[in-house]
Amino acid sequence: MKILFRILERTPGVDGPERFLKFSLVGLSGVFVNLGLLWFLTEVVGIYYVVSNIIAVEVSIISNFILNDLWTWRDRRDPGLLNFLKRLAAFNIICAGGLVINTAVLWTLTELLHIYYIASALFGIAAATLWNYWMNNRVTWGVLLERAHEG
Repeated sequence: MKILFRILERTPGVDGPERFLKFSLVGLSGVFVNLGLLWFLTEVVGIYYVVSNIIAVEVSIISNFILNDLWTWRDRRDPGLLNFLKRLAAFNIICAGGLVINTAVLWTLTELLHIYYIASALFGIAAATLWNYWMNNRVTWGVLLERAHEG
């Protein structure tokens, strides 16, 4: 764990291991939301697993945003509904990149390597996590905050 913290401390755009740990804990809650909804939509409702994944990821994105805004980046948020909606929009747009990464990994592992779709989804989530953290740290709770303070 110390090695991971040292790497995180030296990685540009990471903003310290404590924040990344908080982001990861929020993300872990999102994993349960994501996988639970993915399974439910696929197995119970009967939706194709890739479509179920897109819906499940979007629900977990919104859940993760709210928790990250309240806890992970609490010190960097500006009050007000408009600022909240700007952060939500930025977070969602950035996480759309993570959704593409997640879905590509899910489909590739499931269709080409015949790995169970829930296991493939876990690999997809892991692949998208670093992208989502790095970009949101820099943009959602970084650049947007700087711009709000300028104008």
